[in-house]
Amino acid sequence: MENMGNTHQTPPPINFVLPQQPKRTGWKIFFGIVLGLSILANAVLVFALIIVGSIAMVGTGSKTFYNEKTIQQGCGGNKIAVIKIEGIIGNELAEEVKDHIETAQKDKSVKALIFRIISPGGAVSASDRIYYYINKYRSETGNPTVAFMDTLAASGGYYASAACDKIIAEPTVITGSIGVIMGHFVLQDLLTQKLGITPVIVKSGPKKDWPTTFEPVTEEQLAYLNDKLIMPTYERFVSIVAKARKNSLTIEQVRTLADGSVYNAQEALDNKLIDEIGYFPDAVKLAKSLANITNAKVVEYEKPFSFESLLGAKTVLQQLATKNGIYELTTPQMMYLWTPCGF
Repeated sequence: MENMGNTHQTPPPINFVLPQQPKRTGWKIFFGIVLGLSILANAVLVFALIIVGSIAMVGTGSKTFYNEKTIQQGCGGNKIAVIKIEGIIGNELAEEVKDHIETAQKDKSVKALIFRIISPGGAVSASDRIYYYINKYRSETGNPTVAFMDTLAASGGYYASAACDKIIAEPTVITGSIGVIMGHFVLQDLLTQKLGITPVIVKSGPKKDWPTTFEPVTEEQLAYLNDKLIMPTYERFVSIVAKARKNSLTIEQVRTLADGSVYNAQEALDNKLIDEIGYFPDAVKLAKSLANITNAKVVEYEKPFSFESLLGAKTVLQQLATKNGIYELTTPQMMYLWTPCGF
């Protein structure tokens, strides 16, 4: 007989249901809206700046304008403008110096210019153009100019200094290196032996490609280049220095100094290549004295931010990859340049 009273039944499991947390979507939506508005506002701002910059460039004939930065306060309506000639001198730097000079010339309160030179020199033509621009400013305005040699002002850097009324150099400056240099690469072995490339040159005369990168330079070629290029360019440099230092040196004395040697500040002063040794405040004092003023604000010019320059900037490799870049790399160039580590 079954015992119905002892039957054991397992109770059903109990499921505990936790209350659902409310979804916090409100803050996400809020921050999303704020982020979206921020991105939109920045995009509108950038677009507006581009439009304003484009209108300004169009309205001025794409002429570059510079901001005036005060580097030394002064009273009255007199200014002394400082123009930097910094780095290796090339076409771009020469044009920038020209723009700075023209900016200063339009400002009638500018009574003198100081050219702060930090350069080993550079291309012959670019150095000569800077020399011309400085002389042009002097003749058209009658305002004095001072070359202040900062750290290094050699070869083309000294060439540019020679256009100024006075030259003052820091005590530790390196200057001189009066002369011209030209160099190029000979790629014959690389092309023929390493790469198996044989260049074919068709020319109207034997001197058309002298010197060429595809064969070693001969003694005849060296004599030809020296006669046609090196010596005339060297003689121009000597005559420029002799003209600038006519009250101190004869052309024969300049020629003796113009053997490519560099000089420290004291040597340059002893050899009458500069007028004074001093620091930047001394250059300002000298400029005031030459301009017959006792007080002046000292300013320099800087290029404002440009989207055109930002968007149009190229790396060195990109520039060399162009046709012009390859041509400049392989073509010999005459340089007023101090090259202590080789060409």
